[in-house]
Amino acid sequence: MITVLLVDDHTILADGLRKLIEEAGDIKVDNIAHNLKECRYELRYKLPDVLLLDISLPDGNGVEFCKELNAKYPDLKILALTTYSEYSTVRQMLDNGALGYVIKNAMMEELIKGIRTVAEGKKFLCHEIDLLMKKSSHSNVWLTPRERELLRLVVEGYSSAEIAGITSLGQETIKGYRKNLLLKLGAKNTATLVKIALEEKLLW
Repeated sequence: MITVLLVDDHTILADGLRKLIEEAGDIKVDNIAHNLKECRYELRYKLPDVLLLDISLPDGNGVEFCKELNAKYPDLKILALTTYSEYSTVRQMLDNGALGYVIKNAMMEELIKGIRTVAEGKKFLCHEIDLLMKKSSHSNVWLTPRERELLRLVVEGYSSAEIAGITSLGQETIKGYRKNLLLKLGAKNTATLVKIALEEKLLW
């Protein structure tokens, strides 16, 4: 029996996933953690065969958390299960130690196959992500018009306060956009974000 720890902050979705996953017969979802804190607590007592990890969580970023877990538990097999399908996010998740990546709108059969494959220590990408990675470029990242506008202002050197004034948006909203841009492009800070935008010609 393959044991799974599911990390997802959407309670109804997580409960539904648990039932669907366990219908496979050879997989058991031992527990559900709704945030990084709960996940850390669960892992102190027992390592699952597979950790199903969402990226967007209320108390942190699953991409960075994956790196933390890989350093602390090098034998832990991590399978990302998320709505994010940007190339840079997938690439960074895999670079940070995840063995597999499945998007939430994938067929349940793909998720089950992913769990079984990762449990064996093999890499797995759902079909849509596999196609995406074969193209392998930041140019696959889709930015909304507002995100592109904000990225241009960041590249031009404006601060969050200045951007808020230019766009008539609140500073907290601007900070949210900046955080999402960092995640989408797999950038650790503003300097890296600017570098990626210029090198990949994301504004042209």
